[in-house]
Amino acid sequence: MQNTRLNTLIEGTIEKSTQWVQNPWRRTSLIIISLLFGNFLASTITTNAGQQAGLDIVNSLVILVIVEFISWLRYGWNLRSRNISSEIVLTRSGSERELVDSRSIGSRLPLWVIMLDSLKLGLIYGFFLEAFKLGS
Repeated sequence: MQNTRLNTLIEGTIEKSTQWVQNPWRRTSLIIISLLFGNFLASTITTNAGQQAGLDIVNSLVILVIVEFISWLRYGWNLRSRNISSEIVLTRSGSERELVDSRSIGSRLPLWVIMLDSLKLGLIYGFFLEAFKLGS
Protein backbone atom coordinates (compact mmCIF):
# COMPACT_ATOMS: atom_id res chain seq x y z
CA MET A 1 0.00 0.00 0.00
CA GLN A 2 0.97 3.58 -0.41
CA ASN A 3 2.18 5.49 2.60
CA THR A 4 -0.62 8.08 2.71
CA ARG A 5 -1.60 10.20 5.69
CA LEU A 6 -4.68 8.10 6.34
CA ASN A 7 -2.67 4.88 6.20
CA THR A 8 -0.04 6.32 8.55
CA LEU A 9 -2.76 7.54 10.95
CA ILE A 10 -4.48 4.15 11.05
CA GLU A 11 -1.22 2.23 11.54
CA GLY A 12 -0.13 4.62 14.30
CA THR A 13 -3.48 4.31 16.07
CA ILE A 14 -3.37 0.51 15.92
CA GLU A 15 0.21 0.46 17.20
CA LYS A 16 -0.55 2.82 20.10
CA SER A 17 -3.67 0.90 21.10
CA THR A 18 -1.71 -2.37 20.99
CA GLN A 19 0.93 -0.87 23.27
CA TRP A 20 -1.79 0.48 25.57
CA VAL A 21 -3.33 -2.96 25.99
CA GLN A 22 0.01 -4.62 26.84
CA ASN A 23 -0.27 -3.31 30.41
CA PRO A 24 -1.68 -6.16 32.58
CA TRP A 25 -3.89 -3.84 34.65
CA ARG A 26 -5.50 -2.42 31.53
CA ARG A 27 -6.08 -5.92 30.14
CA THR A 28 -7.69 -6.93 33.43
CA SER A 29 -9.88 -3.84 33.49
CA LEU A 30 -11.08 -4.50 29.92
CA ILE A 31 -11.90 -8.11 30.83
CA ILE A 32 -13.85 -7.01 33.93
CA ILE A 33 -15.72 -4.38 31.90
CA SER A 34 -16.74 -7.00 29.35
CA LEU A 35 -17.89 -9.31 32.19
CA LEU A 36 -20.07 -6.57 33.66
CA PHE A 37 -21.37 -5.61 30.21
CA GLY A 38 -22.41 -9.25 29.66
CA ASN A 39 -24.35 -9.14 32.93
CA PHE A 40 -26.03 -5.88 31.88
CA LEU A 41 -26.78 -7.33 28.44
CA ALA A 42 -28.48 -10.35 30.01
CA SER A 43 -30.66 -8.11 32.14
CA THR A 44 -31.58 -6.04 29.09
CA ILE A 45 -32.37 -9.09 26.95
CA THR A 46 -34.60 -10.68 29.57
CA THR A 47 -36.45 -7.41 30.18
CA ASN A 48 -37.15 -6.87 26.50
CA ALA A 49 -38.03 -10.50 25.84
CA GLY A 50 -40.40 -10.55 28.80
CA GLN A 51 -42.04 -7.31 27.71
CA GLN A 52 -42.66 -8.43 24.13
CA ALA A 53 -43.72 -11.99 25.08
CA GLY A 54 -43.20 -13.23 21.55
CA LEU A 55 -40.63 -15.36 19.81
CA ASP A 56 -39.10 -16.52 23.10
CA ILE A 57 -37.91 -19.77 21.57
CA VAL A 58 -36.26 -18.02 18.63
CA ASN A 59 -34.54 -15.54 20.95
CA SER A 60 -33.28 -18.39 23.12
CA LEU A 61 -31.99 -20.24 20.06
CA VAL A 62 -30.09 -17.19 18.80
CA ILE A 63 -28.52 -16.60 22.22
CA LEU A 64 -27.58 -20.29 22.49
CA VAL A 65 -25.92 -20.26 19.07
CA ILE A 66 -23.94 -17.11 19.96
CA VAL A 67 -22.80 -18.59 23.29
CA GLU A 68 -21.75 -21.86 21.67
CA PHE A 69 -19.89 -20.03 18.92
CA ILE A 70 -17.94 -18.05 21.51
CA SER A 71 -17.16 -21.28 23.39
CA TRP A 72 -16.02 -22.94 20.18
CA LEU A 73 -13.83 -19.96 19.38
CA ARG A 74 -12.32 -19.77 22.88
CA TYR A 75 -11.64 -23.44 23.51
CA GLY A 76 -10.80 -24.29 19.92
CA TRP A 77 -8.12 -21.60 19.83
CA ASN A 78 -5.71 -23.69 21.93
CA LEU A 79 -6.11 -26.63 19.57
CA ARG A 80 -5.40 -24.50 16.52
CA SER A 81 -2.37 -22.81 18.05
CA ARG A 82 -0.85 -25.97 19.54
CA ASN A 83 2.08 -27.39 17.67
CA ILE A 84 1.45 -30.86 16.22
CA SER A 85 5.04 -31.98 16.78
CA SER A 86 4.73 -32.76 20.49
CA GLU A 87 6.40 -35.93 21.64
CA ILE A 88 5.37 -38.67 24.03
CA VAL A 89 8.08 -39.71 26.47
CA LEU A 90 8.10 -42.81 28.67
CA THR A 91 9.00 -42.15 32.31
CA ARG A 92 10.81 -44.58 34.62
CA SER A 93 7.56 -45.94 36.00
CA GLY A 94 6.44 -46.85 32.48
CA SER A 95 3.69 -44.24 32.24
CA GLU A 96 3.49 -41.94 29.25
CA ARG A 97 3.99 -38.21 29.54
CA GLU A 98 3.43 -35.70 26.75
CA LEU A 99 6.31 -33.33 26.10
CA VAL A 100 4.95 -30.10 24.70
CA ASP A 101 7.01 -27.93 22.42
CA SER A 102 8.25 -24.78 24.14
CA ARG A 103 6.82 -22.52 21.42
CA SER A 104 3.24 -23.58 22.19
CA ILE A 105 3.64 -22.95 25.95
CA GLY A 106 4.17 -19.24 25.49
CA SER A 107 1.22 -18.75 23.15
CA ARG A 108 -1.43 -16.52 24.69
CA LEU A 109 -4.95 -15.96 23.59
CA PRO A 110 -5.70 -12.65 21.91
CA LEU A 111 -7.43 -10.06 24.05
CA TRP A 112 -10.59 -10.00 21.96
CA VAL A 113 -11.09 -13.76 22.46
CA ILE A 114 -10.68 -13.39 26.23
CA MET A 115 -13.07 -10.44 26.24
CA LEU A 116 -15.68 -12.42 24.27
CA ASP A 117 -15.34 -15.30 26.70
CA SER A 118 -15.75 -12.90 29.63
CA LEU A 119 -18.82 -11.37 27.97
CA LYS A 120 -20.26 -14.87 27.57
CA LEU A 121 -19.60 -15.63 31.23
CA GLY A 122 -21.33 -12.42 32.33
CA LEU A 123 -24.25 -13.17 30.01
CA ILE A 124 -24.80 -16.65 31.42
CA TYR A 125 -24.40 -15.40 35.00
CA GLY A 126 -26.92 -12.63 34.30
CA PHE A 127 -29.44 -15.13 32.90
CA PHE A 128 -29.13 -17.29 36.01
CA LEU A 129 -29.48 -14.23 38.21
CA GLU A 130 -32.64 -13.14 36.37
CA ALA A 131 -34.06 -16.66 36.63
CA PHE A 132 -33.51 -16.66 40.40
CA LYS A 133 -35.15 -13.23 40.67
CA LEU A 134 -38.19 -14.42 38.70
CA GLY A 135 -38.42 -17.64 40.68
CA SER A 136 -38.60 -15.98 44.07
